[in-house]
Amino acid sequence: MSWKPDGYSSVSPYLHVRDAEQALAFLQAVFGAERLRVIQREGGGIMHAEARIDDSVVMMGEVADAPDSNVHVYVPDAIAAFQRARDAGGTVVAEPGRSGDGDLRGGIADGNGTVWWISTQD
Repeated sequence: MSWKPDGYSSVSPYLHVRDAEQALAFLQAVFGAERLRVIQREGGGIMHAEARIDDSVVMMGEVADAPDSNVHVYVPDAIAAFQRARDAGGTVVAEPGRSGDGDLRGGIADGNGTVWWISTQD
């Protein structure tokens, strides 16, 4: 028996989100995320949820007054992923552009308290 679930990395971001179902839907639409565990809260809502994006697992808990957060995600095609984020209802924080580190990166808010920094390094 392993000390962590198969296929999980040692470090995973844990987000507090206002609406976990909305967050999961956004991750699926934008990054093709695979839902893993979703644990319902007694009385309604989601207590804990997990989604796999490529080689990483994002964990989240539903908190009504969740603070805003930022997550950086490398993808094979930042422009295509950024467009999917727009199509999923995201609000542009920063249009995709080149930065000093060689990445093509843009920021988009999911309407649920998280800004996703979508990036490709060429």
